[in-house]
Amino acid sequence: MWNNLVLKLILLVGLINFINGDSAPRVVCYYDSRSSLKDGLGKVLPTDLLPGLSQCTHLVYGYAGIKANDFKLSPLISNEELDVNNGLYKQVTSLKTQYPSLKVLLSVGGDADETFEKYLALLESSTGRIAFTNSVNVVLKQFGFDGLDLAFQFPKNKPKKVRSTLGSVWHSFKKTIGAAGKPVDENAETHKDQFTSLVVELKNSFRIDNYELAVTILPNVNITWYFDTASLKNYVDYINIAAFDIYTPVRNPKEADYVAPTLSITDRNVDDNVDYASTYFVANGLPGNKIVIGLPTYGRAWSIEKDATITGSPPIATNGPAPQAVQTRTPGLYSYPEICNMLLNDQNKNLKGELAPLRKIVDSTKRYGLYAFRLPDDNGNHGVWVGYEDPDSAGNKAAFVKGKGLGGVSIFDLSTEDIRGSCTGGQTKFPILQKVKEKLK
Repeated sequence: MWNNLVLKLILLVGLINFINGDSAPRVVCYYDSRSSLKDGLGKVLPTDLLPGLSQCTHLVYGYAGIKANDFKLSPLISNEELDVNNGLYKQVTSLKTQYPSLKVLLSVGGDADETFEKYLALLESSTGRIAFTNSVNVVLKQFGFDGLDLAFQFPKNKPKKVRSTLGSVWHSFKKTIGAAGKPVDENAETHKDQFTSLVVELKNSFRIDNYELAVTILPNVNITWYFDTASLKNYVDYINIAAFDIYTPVRNPKEADYVAPTLSITDRNVDDNVDYASTYFVANGLPGNKIVIGLPTYGRAWSIEKDATITGSPPIATNGPAPQAVQTRTPGLYSYPEICNMLLNDQNKNLKGELAPLRKIVDSTKRYGLYAFRLPDDNGNHGVWVGYEDPDSAGNKAAFVKGKGLGGVSIFDLSTEDIRGSCTGGQTKFPILQKVKEKLK
């Protein structure tokens, strides 16, 4: 009798949380803990997130990894993360004292943990999956997390070239007959089944504590290969599609193009957009309110050649990543505040060379996305092309999500947002996050 009562209470709590969780769109805010190790403007600590957290339904701490020898959950920065009093894990979950309704999840993988091979090895080992599941539960309980974000590191699709419609059809046919080169994962079908088993095992182990389980699909992972929607839909709280980085200067050093289009673009691969991914999952049985669309708070930047088109309209020939900026300190990667301060303004309008302003091109169709560029000088130097999101474009994407009845938007991530309000003279902090929240209401 007592066991039956406990079971009924668990089911009742689960039902209440299900109803509450689906009553309003999710705003899932990622925090990349590697930013805590940086210096200067790039350094972002958990307490720096506080002004933005009122806009978030979820805060996701990234990233943990897995050990190759025993498949147990492992911190990626250092063991200091696991200090039960003041480690980063504890600092992040302690933010719930100021925002009690905030769900704080721990993310595993996220392209932060070495290579994908050990993740496939985990799937292939039934004992490894058990060890991983047990270790996850220990960490969630010990540090007060509300669940797990499984940002599993599958092999990536091979980099794509911009193709015409006819070229896309021919390429798809070649893939079907095996003429487009060796597949990135010859055992994808087996790995799909094993991933389903892992998700089921995790969720079943979470039920007693009512932990949430999210699955994040990382950029350039084939959604048709690894995700059995019909089998997953009852075991995930939501699936988060990181619908960006379709082109990056590392994957595509010779050609820049829209990095996160909302809708399909003429003469492009038909699956390289937000609409395709969300439509695929709905068509395969996943409820729309379990689909969350991810957008970046950073831009991907290329160095462009002297003979680049004067309009900057992509696709555009490039020379690899653009030089690094002062905050992100990574070639080809600019935070939103770095980009907004590079746009034409009163302070830079007369500057030349590497300090000359970028020209912003707005997408009035709300289809393709936003970009900004600076043509090379007479010597062929200092040309930059960057695809990115700003508050308006992010708001357009949130409106698209709401219009399709999807489950919300995820922000990748708060550490590259304008947390100090530098784009507005200190008047507005977290402007992308705020616009997303406003459009989802």
